[in-house]
Amino acid sequence: MKYDFDQMILRRGTDSYKWDSAGNSDVLPMWVADMDFRTAPAIVDALRQRVEHGIFGYTRVPDSYYEAVTSWFMRRHGWAIDRGWMLYTSGVVPAISAVIKALTRPGDKVLVQTPVYNCFFSSIRNNGCGIVSSPLMPVGNTYVMDYDDLERKLSDPQVKVMLLCNPHNPVGRVWKREELVCLGDMCIRHGVTVVSDEIHCELVFPGYRYMPFASISEEFLQHSVTCLSPSKAFNIAGLQIANIVCIDAVLRAKIDRAINDNEVCDVNPFGVIATQAAYNESEEWLDQLIGYLHANYIYMQDFCRKYLPQFPLAILEGTYLVWMDCRTLGLSSEELERRLVAEAGLWLNAGTMYGVEGEGFMRWNIACPRTTLAEGLKRFLDFCRKS
Repeated sequence: MKYDFDQMILRRGTDSYKWDSAGNSDVLPMWVADMDFRTAPAIVDALRQRVEHGIFGYTRVPDSYYEAVTSWFMRRHGWAIDRGWMLYTSGVVPAISAVIKALTRPGDKVLVQTPVYNCFFSSIRNNGCGIVSSPLMPVGNTYVMDYDDLERKLSDPQVKVMLLCNPHNPVGRVWKREELVCLGDMCIRHGVTVVSDEIHCELVFPGYRYMPFASISEEFLQHSVTCLSPSKAFNIAGLQIANIVCIDAVLRAKIDRAINDNEVCDVNPFGVIATQAAYNESEEWLDQLIGYLHANYIYMQDFCRKYLPQFPLAILEGTYLVWMDCRTLGLSSEELERRLVAEAGLWLNAGTMYGVEGEGFMRWNIACPRTTLAEGLKRFLDFCRKS
């Protein structure tokens, strides 16, 4: 079956956070990380059938839910997850917060690799912990881990947790097995637990492979917690469902307690239904989506090489989030974000949302029909020509 990702679907006026947050209806939003594509038909059909029942009370999570998740990760990624290792919650951010709460005490430190997903910072602070940054190193048009810096900072006895973003938002890296092994060995040596946010794991482009951190070895499984969700890959973030994978029964009980303490222990029936329809019936749709997203990236790359060569893009290995170097404009990221909205009607994310290392960079969301992407690039080009 051929799915139509070129279809323009009106989202303005639906209380979309992405589309309805700008006061000006002419603003083109390419910021919030959700997609402008209708999700897989099997998911829509499953939700429609559930809606027709007409009663939306409290839901339990059935055996078929766990079977859908575990069979997907075995089939798609060769990772055998035991359902007994799983805890469900309302999202990956609540999951990360609960795991930090379970693993730390106020005053402990959590290490991150910046620039990195902005909610990592709030999850750490909200648990009374300190943030330790080990900046990624730019090499050409990509980023690599700074192992010497990691070694120094992981050796601090106050560092209890390392938050890993795999694949990485916003720089678009899909970490290689050897990179993860080097990182994991250091964390184990220093007694630091790896908490891996793998929400973008399905969105990996040709030539790259997602490696679940916990699947590398039994030792890595024992010393890590993985946070997963179908929300990004299948565009169902608003249905609020995620899973935590933790083999250690004692730690898992602490996480379960933290989920309840944080009152994110219940999920809604639509998230449960959608997850099963995604993993059981929507693989073909996902494969075609990935092809379309990759083609969007190639289109943007070609456009920038031709018209915007002074704005290099980070190589996008996975996710649908493009990291653009805008330092040639001599503006701060926040000022550039403000001016793009006001003068060009284009809303991008300021790089400093992801740490001080993001200064001068902007994050683009290219999960949209090609005509939308083309319009966004045109608006950016026109802005640059006038600046």
